[in-house]
Amino acid sequence: MRTLVVYYSLEGNTQYVADKICGRIGADSLRLIPVKHYSDKGVRKFLWGGMSAVMKEKPELQDHDVDLSAYECVMIGFPVWAGTFAPPVRTFVEENREALSGKDIVVFTCQAGNGAEKAIAKFEKLIEPQRIKMSAIFVDPKSKPSIEKDKEIDAFADKLEKSMI
Repeated sequence: MRTLVVYYSLEGNTQYVADKICGRIGADSLRLIPVKHYSDKGVRKFLWGGMSAVMKEKPELQDHDVDLSAYECVMIGFPVWAGTFAPPVRTFVEENREALSGKDIVVFTCQAGNGAEKAIAKFEKLIEPQRIKMSAIFVDPKSKPSIEKDKEIDAFADKLEKSMI
């Protein structure tokens, strides 16, 4: 089953997981990059990013050239912002709703604190009527690395790979 990993990463945690998964299962990847970048430092990071997420904003994304029809599975990764998913993911889903229809959808999220379960539930409402086939939550995999965290990512990739057979 051909898989595309679509992700948004502000501080590198989500990219870290996406890269590890792509390396393990041989998936292609697409990094979502907003035209207007979010601050990654200080109070502005939390205020602007959190407000943007809560207000369900849809930031303009840099052009990307991907043919979703070439994939049976689309994995979407995002950081948790204010108990929901990062806004660039909303833009991608809404711009590609028809192309995502009928695909297996897999989700992973990265968080520093909590709220990932809520974020996945909110994402599931956005992606309806499709259902999420599988999901995983990772806590600071790059910011606070450990062998255990890498094993969690590997186990998720293994589970995904087995479900593709």
